[in-house]
Amino acid sequence: MPFTDIIRTKRDGGALDEAAIATFVERLANGSLPAEQAAALAMAILLRGMDARETAGLTRAMARSGTVLDWADADLPGPLLDKHSTGGVGDKVSLMLAPIVAACGGYVPMISGRGLGHTGGTLDKLASIAGYDPFPGLDRFRQVVRDAGCAIIGQTGELAPADRRLYAIRDITATVESLPLITASILSKKLAAGVGGLVMDIKVGSGAFMATEADARALARTMGETAAALGLAMRTLVTDMNQVLGYSAGNALEIAETIAYLRGDAREPRLHALVLALAGEMLALGGLAPTVEAGIDRAEAALAAGAAAEHFQRMVAGLGGPSDLLDRPVHYIASAPVTLPVLPDHPGWLAAMDGKAVGEAIIDLGGGRRRIDDRIDPAVGFAACAAIGDAVGPDRPLAIIHAADAEAARKGVAQFRAACIVAALQVPPVPVLHGTEPALGGQER
Repeated sequence: MPFTDIIRTKRDGGALDEAAIATFVERLANGSLPAEQAAALAMAILLRGMDARETAGLTRAMARSGTVLDWADADLPGPLLDKHSTGGVGDKVSLMLAPIVAACGGYVPMISGRGLGHTGGTLDKLASIAGYDPFPGLDRFRQVVRDAGCAIIGQTGELAPADRRLYAIRDITATVESLPLITASILSKKLAAGVGGLVMDIKVGSGAFMATEADARALARTMGETAAALGLAMRTLVTDMNQVLGYSAGNALEIAETIAYLRGDAREPRLHALVLALAGEMLALGGLAPTVEAGIDRAEAALAAGAAAEHFQRMVAGLGGPSDLLDRPVHYIASAPVTLPVLPDHPGWLAAMDGKAVGEAIIDLGGGRRRIDDRIDPAVGFAACAAIGDAVGPDRPLAIIHAADAEAARKGVAQFRAACIVAALQVPPVPVLHGTEPALGGQER
């Protein structure tokens, strides 16, 4: 079938059969599909959707478009677990969570992506560490997982190559929000990495791709049904993304916050609550704790003992980064030449924040991409961000901007200020957890 017929079928609301999906994925993987045709089909899928059979078929084909890791010969004494977030502004949870789970006996072979749309990417954050190699060979990846208990890398050419190409196309064609494409992208990477259990963090709010809780729960259902059809045990949390998560947003700034978190120097309460909740779910799903609550206790103990920080350091060193990053972070993480406070127009309490606008401001600073080949300035972003419910004024700015020059800083200050609503009366803090979805999984049908 000519590929235009495949596009036309989905454009007109038809279902793609197994052969059409196989053609799409094969040509994505081998590079023979023109970008404009891939973009056209992605847009048709966004507008017309996919049924459960199509979504599972696309996910399976993308997972098998390259190497599927088999850990049977690794003789790992613990379960293979992973976590994935749908993305947000300031979301550095994976950087903290993977070493916590590793310190508790799990193994986390995490395949992460770069920034998508207005949201930051875990891969871009790790790339801001001097020497860190986010694209090691698979042998090295497996070795670091064995030695450190976790390794966070990007998609190599061998792992789900079809998704790697489609991911970049979605980023610049306004097709990021498609539920079937989100599902296939996430789960194909996890299946290719060979994990046995997955905890999903589906974000909802102004800084997320899911604008409403109904949207988030619809994605949770699609993800859960597809995971179950493909034999992957999964648990889902729906979490808030109506403000910056943690104290910072920006690649190097979030690495610095991660280091402070793991060392126990500073832990923003909402971020800490989310990290512990996800850790508890992962440890319970993997049989490393009898209950989620017991898993949270284990995670807190791993942080208090410094074991999570040790596993993070071993992961960084194993992937080419400095062996003393946690002791001397300023020597290895880029810093911006210009910093300014983002002062509110008047004192009061932070009542609301447009998370997407903050993400767009970071892109304008150079901390994200408008085009596939845009270069990122890792040092820029916002630090010391206020949370909803915090008092702000002349002595407590909304944030501190980190910029490459004075003009960029001036513009970024105005953008961040415009993204915030400061009220005369205090509003209550926004809970980070909205709820959970049931565990699913089983044998592939």
